[in-house]
Amino acid sequence: MPSLNFVLPHWLYWGTLIVFPLIAMYFVKRQKQRGAPRGPSLFVAYMFWLCAGFMGLHRLYLRNLWGLVFIPVFLLILYANGEMRDGREDVSRTRAAVESSHTAIRRAQVPPNTQATPEMAERLKEAQGAAEVAEQQFAEAQAGLARWQRYSRWLAILMAAMLLADALLLPGAVRRASEREAAERRLHPPPPEQVAHVDQLGTGEDPTLGVHTWLTDKIELLNIRAGEFAAYWAVLSVFVYYYEVIARFAFNSPTNWVHESMFLMYGMQYMLAGAYAYREDQHVRVDVIYTRFSPRGKALADIVTSVFFFIFVGVLFWTSWRFAADAIGNDEHSFTEWGVQYWTVKLTMPIGAGLLFLQGISKLMKDITFLARGRA
Repeated sequence: MPSLNFVLPHWLYWGTLIVFPLIAMYFVKRQKQRGAPRGPSLFVAYMFWLCAGFMGLHRLYLRNLWGLVFIPVFLLILYANGEMRDGREDVSRTRAAVESSHTAIRRAQVPPNTQATPEMAERLKEAQGAAEVAEQQFAEAQAGLARWQRYSRWLAILMAAMLLADALLLPGAVRRASEREAAERRLHPPPPEQVAHVDQLGTGEDPTLGVHTWLTDKIELLNIRAGEFAAYWAVLSVFVYYYEVIARFAFNSPTNWVHESMFLMYGMQYMLAGAYAYREDQHVRVDVIYTRFSPRGKALADIVTSVFFFIFVGVLFWTSWRFAADAIGNDEHSFTEWGVQYWTVKLTMPIGAGLLFLQGISKLMKDITFLARGRA
């Protein structure tokens, strides 16, 4: 099996973090307008083909048993790669043995102008015999490794041919599966769909969740979009870690950039989605006393304690802006071989603090409005 030497380019990393959420938000909005999908989706089928086609999941998604053909081929690839790893270890071990035997021969050779004794001749003969055995074992290890490399290469070609063929056949397979499921629905109509009740998570103690004003709605819409934008980054991690697993176990090509790219991405997501979590009342709250207050008492307590909130956000914004400005001025990069830009990552800290400040303003306005109205 050939090794993978792909390293994610910086422009592709940042471009994907920007473009992918926008595309995902568009498709989700369009799907909501169209309603719940019925039957298999060609897009989903191709996603299965791209991410798990080596296991035939795109065929199994369409309830096509031809997907089972992919499983033994993939298991054989894994087995061949395991044998290749063992073969490389054997080649390395036997090569070291050959080098050691050659050193032993040089040491056992009779120096010039010296009469060889029977012991010296015997030692040289033993060293030469050990060298022949080591060279034979080295040649056998090389032949075994070459054999398993050949098997793995042909299995990879077979898998690639199967996937390419299915890439062309997939639209027709999806169409036939849709027709089959439509016929089944006509014969056996499904029961009416019922929307399951899902309890809202969070503390549920904020009395102003139902308060709306023009300005607070505009601020919260901004934070909702920012939170939704950052949330789709979690989908990217599925694809990236999928690549790492396949590269590590199927191609024996582990990476370092996957881990670094993902922990940086989740750090940025944490900063940008903080305001959205605050808007949705998802932050942890110490509510030993707070829960005992009436709704008006809670709103009043939020107004009083907002002083500490704005002190925290102000300090966060000021320190993080200096932190990001230093990184921008020095064009800071990571110290790993990937060398990604750090200033871009650090810039999300003051941006996130700014969004959190705006959400705090919205919360304070809603608390004041709630006290003025006396209700949500």
